[in-house]
Amino acid sequence: MTPPPERVRVTRTRRNAESDYPRTVREEIVGESGLGATYVSSLMRAQLHLTLGVLAVGVMTLGALPLIFALVPPVRSLSVLGIPVAWPVLGVVVYPVVVLVARWYTRSGERLEAEFEDLVSRR
Repeated sequence: MTPPPERVRVTRTRRNAESDYPRTVREEIVGESGLGATYVSSLMRAQLHLTLGVLAVGVMTLGALPLIFALVPPVRSLSVLGIPVAWPVLGVVVYPVVVLVARWYTRSGERLEAEFEDLVSRR
Protein backbone atom coordinates (compact mmCIF):
# COMPACT_ATOMS: atom_id res chain seq x y z
CA MET A 1 0.00 0.00 0.00
CA THR A 2 1.25 3.50 -0.89
CA PRO A 3 1.40 6.23 1.70
CA PRO A 4 -1.24 8.97 1.35
CA PRO A 5 -0.07 12.15 -0.40
CA GLU A 6 1.27 14.87 1.81
CA ARG A 7 -1.22 17.59 2.56
CA VAL A 8 -0.24 21.11 1.65
CA ARG A 9 -1.91 24.22 3.00
CA VAL A 10 -2.50 26.89 0.33
CA THR A 11 -2.55 30.39 1.77
CA ARG A 12 -2.40 32.46 -1.45
CA THR A 13 -2.01 31.94 -5.14
CA ARG A 14 1.36 32.16 -6.81
CA ARG A 15 2.11 35.27 -8.81
CA ASN A 16 4.71 35.85 -11.42
CA ALA A 17 7.33 38.43 -10.55
CA GLU A 18 6.62 40.14 -13.90
CA SER A 19 3.02 40.95 -13.04
CA ASP A 20 3.95 42.62 -9.74
CA TYR A 21 4.97 45.83 -11.50
CA PRO A 22 3.92 47.51 -14.75
CA ARG A 23 6.21 46.93 -17.70
CA THR A 24 7.98 49.89 -19.27
CA VAL A 25 7.60 50.75 -22.93
CA ARG A 26 11.18 49.64 -23.53
CA GLU A 27 10.37 46.21 -22.04
CA GLU A 28 7.23 46.05 -24.18
CA ILE A 29 9.28 46.74 -27.32
CA VAL A 30 12.07 44.30 -26.43
CA GLY A 31 9.53 41.67 -25.46
CA GLU A 32 7.77 42.17 -28.82
CA SER A 33 4.38 42.49 -27.17
CA GLY A 34 1.34 43.96 -28.88
CA LEU A 35 1.84 47.32 -27.22
CA GLY A 36 5.53 47.39 -28.17
CA ALA A 37 4.66 46.56 -31.77
CA THR A 38 2.14 49.41 -31.75
CA TYR A 39 4.78 51.89 -30.59
CA VAL A 40 7.28 50.73 -33.22
CA SER A 41 4.69 50.72 -36.00
CA SER A 42 3.63 54.26 -35.07
CA LEU A 43 7.26 55.40 -35.45
CA MET A 44 7.55 53.61 -38.77
CA ARG A 45 4.25 55.11 -39.96
CA ALA A 46 5.43 58.63 -39.07
CA GLN A 47 8.71 58.03 -40.92
CA LEU A 48 6.80 56.72 -43.93
CA HIS A 49 4.53 59.79 -43.99
CA LEU A 50 7.59 62.04 -43.89
CA THR A 51 9.29 60.12 -46.69
CA LEU A 52 6.21 60.09 -48.92
CA GLY A 53 5.70 63.81 -48.36
CA VAL A 54 9.27 64.63 -49.38
CA LEU A 55 9.01 62.34 -52.40
CA ALA A 56 5.74 63.96 -53.48
CA VAL A 57 7.23 67.45 -53.22
CA GLY A 58 10.32 66.33 -55.13
CA VAL A 59 8.37 64.69 -57.91
CA MET A 60 6.00 67.64 -58.26
CA THR A 61 8.75 70.27 -58.36
CA LEU A 62 11.69 68.54 -60.02
CA GLY A 63 9.45 66.54 -62.31
CA ALA A 64 7.47 69.61 -63.28
CA LEU A 65 10.49 71.64 -64.41
CA PRO A 66 11.38 69.52 -67.47
CA LEU A 67 7.68 69.23 -68.23
CA ILE A 68 7.28 73.02 -68.17
CA PHE A 69 10.31 73.46 -70.41
CA ALA A 70 8.98 70.85 -72.84
CA LEU A 71 5.37 72.09 -72.97
CA VAL A 72 5.82 75.88 -72.84
CA PRO A 73 7.84 77.03 -75.87
CA PRO A 74 8.40 80.64 -74.68
CA VAL A 75 10.15 79.38 -71.54
CA ARG A 76 12.24 77.03 -73.67
CA SER A 77 13.45 79.88 -75.87
CA LEU A 78 14.52 82.15 -72.98
CA SER A 79 18.26 82.58 -72.64
CA VAL A 80 20.63 84.29 -70.22
CA LEU A 81 24.07 85.29 -71.54
CA GLY A 82 23.45 83.12 -74.58
CA ILE A 83 22.68 80.03 -72.49
CA PRO A 84 19.16 78.58 -72.52
CA VAL A 85 17.53 79.28 -69.13
CA ALA A 86 16.66 75.59 -68.70
CA TRP A 87 20.33 74.65 -68.24
CA PRO A 88 21.12 76.99 -65.32
CA VAL A 89 17.79 76.19 -63.66
CA LEU A 90 18.19 72.40 -63.94
CA GLY A 91 21.97 72.37 -63.47
CA VAL A 92 22.57 75.04 -60.82
CA VAL A 93 19.41 76.16 -59.03
CA VAL A 94 18.05 72.67 -58.36
CA TYR A 95 21.04 71.42 -56.35
CA PRO A 96 20.87 73.89 -53.44
CA VAL A 97 17.13 73.22 -53.20
CA VAL A 98 17.74 69.47 -53.09
CA VAL A 99 20.40 69.93 -50.39
CA LEU A 100 18.04 72.08 -48.31
CA VAL A 101 15.20 69.56 -48.65
CA ALA A 102 17.58 66.72 -47.73
CA ARG A 103 18.74 68.64 -44.68
CA TRP A 104 15.14 69.32 -43.63
CA TYR A 105 14.26 65.64 -44.16
CA THR A 106 17.21 64.48 -42.04
CA ARG A 107 16.37 66.86 -39.22
CA SER A 108 12.71 65.88 -39.30
CA GLY A 109 13.62 62.19 -39.18
CA GLU A 110 15.97 62.80 -36.26
CA ARG A 111 13.23 64.78 -34.50
CA LEU A 112 10.78 61.88 -34.92
CA GLU A 113 13.31 59.44 -33.50
CA ALA A 114 14.15 61.78 -30.60
CA GLU A 115 10.45 62.11 -29.74
CA PHE A 116 10.11 58.33 -29.86
CA GLU A 117 13.17 57.88 -27.65
CA ASP A 118 11.80 60.46 -25.22
CA LEU A 119 8.48 58.61 -25.11
CA VAL A 120 10.19 55.28 -24.51
CA SER A 121 12.49 56.59 -21.78
CA ARG A 122 9.68 58.49 -20.04
CA ARG A 123 7.42 55.50 -19.45
